[in-house]
Amino acid sequence: MNRVLVVDDEPAILRLLGAVLARGGYEAAGAATASAALAALRGGGLSAAILDLGLPDRDGLELIPLLRAAHVPVIVLSAREDVGEKVAALDLGASDYITKPFDGEELLARLRVALRQSGHPSGAAAQEVLAYGPLRIDTARHEASIDGRGLTLPPKEFALLQALVEAGGRILTHAALLEKVWGRAHVGDVEYLRVAIRALRLKVEEDPAHPRLIRNEPGIGYRLMEG
Repeated sequence: MNRVLVVDDEPAILRLLGAVLARGGYEAAGAATASAALAALRGGGLSAAILDLGLPDRDGLELIPLLRAAHVPVIVLSAREDVGEKVAALDLGASDYITKPFDGEELLARLRVALRQSGHPSGAAAQEVLAYGPLRIDTARHEASIDGRGLTLPPKEFALLQALVEAGGRILTHAALLEKVWGRAHVGDVEYLRVAIRALRLKVEEDPAHPRLIRNEPGIGYRLMEG
């Protein structure tokens, strides 16, 4: 059974998350402070972490790189709604960011995505073909398809779609996508990204005016939906 570290200083939230996780088939390990979370991390055996940012002894943002260094995917669950906080958490390595109040089923779905993405393939060949929802990418052949239909993509669009598919439903910030596709010198050129996203939507969305696959997270970045 996957063991999920739940870090929150509110006893009621710890109990609620414990019940939600049990319903999803997970074991919850509760921690009300950053110190207790780090002790649980040292103990090992964690599959993922659900992390509040407002902790009494340390800002939760400081825990994200420590958890990620131990290969523990992190879902932030916080009352902080500021876009800057969300971007900071994602840039530090959080797999996802959910604001309170939250829906238990959505949280479980996001957790399943984070766990899928935390797996380590056995070799380079395992990375040649990537898939998410109806999308499939063969990196070795430089081919992409949706529902079996081939897509003709120029290099930047192919690299952008590959980055989104590799993220598997996680939010990728504007800066992360720009650096990955255009290079570090272009991390502030958000218009490059918007133009490429519009072009990509024309090729993969049934209705580009109302996209269902490539979802915009306002002020933060983009994520893929399974369709």
